[in-house]
Amino acid sequence: IHVTMKALIVVAAVVLLGCASALQQPAATNQFPTRRSILSLPPKAVIAAATGASSATIIFTPSTANAAKPNGLILDKSSESGLKWADAKQGTGQPLKPGMVASIDYSMASTVGRQPQIYTTKDKGVPYRWTLGDGSTIAGIELAILGSSGDDNSIPPMLPGGIRRVIIPANLGYQSILNEKDPKCIEGKDIGPIPPKNNSDGGYQRWYQFYCNPRIPYQPDIVLDIKLYGKR
Repeated sequence: IHVTMKALIVVAAVVLLGCASALQQPAATNQFPTRRSILSLPPKAVIAAATGASSATIIFTPSTANAAKPNGLILDKSSESGLKWADAKQGTGQPLKPGMVASIDYSMASTVGRQPQIYTTKDKGVPYRWTLGDGSTIAGIELAILGSSGDDNSIPPMLPGGIRRVIIPANLGYQSILNEKDPKCIEGKDIGPIPPKNNSDGGYQRWYQFYCNPRIPYQPDIVLDIKLYGKR
């Protein structure tokens, strides 16, 4: 019995010494940022993600440049009006003139926000149509299609079949809506194009938040991909 008790005491002592040694060793440091730490970072933060001995740094800065070149199309051309543009595809034929009916498909995005993409007509089967110069459409789109004239002749007109990306500043966009006493913020009631209010994709809500919200007087630049059609 005495031998058994001594053996148990020795085993217990060994176990306790092992636990004490383990507690003295520093705990391994988790090299990866947690979801909570990432969400707490400011918009222009630098997020470092380490893997073993190496690390990678990702810088996210909401900007015109980020929104303007998701497919490598760099907008390095600008006019005196503030409009920036680049052609993804050259069209053919004759340019449109004021008073003619224009028909376009467009994809609209903002230069800010977590979801910059706002709305597109290209998969809806219903292009946006209006008469050039009738005041129903933002000046930035008409300038992109008709081109500039006079002293500012840096923007050539689009030709049917062409695809052009433009960045439209607020003064050529929806800024006039905020100057109205009672803006309706609905297609056909205010300057367009405006995403359909009854569409389930959330495009109208995103557009309203950026461009027809009286509580937010600042309007970010608009990024538009425009495909111009001929007579349809």
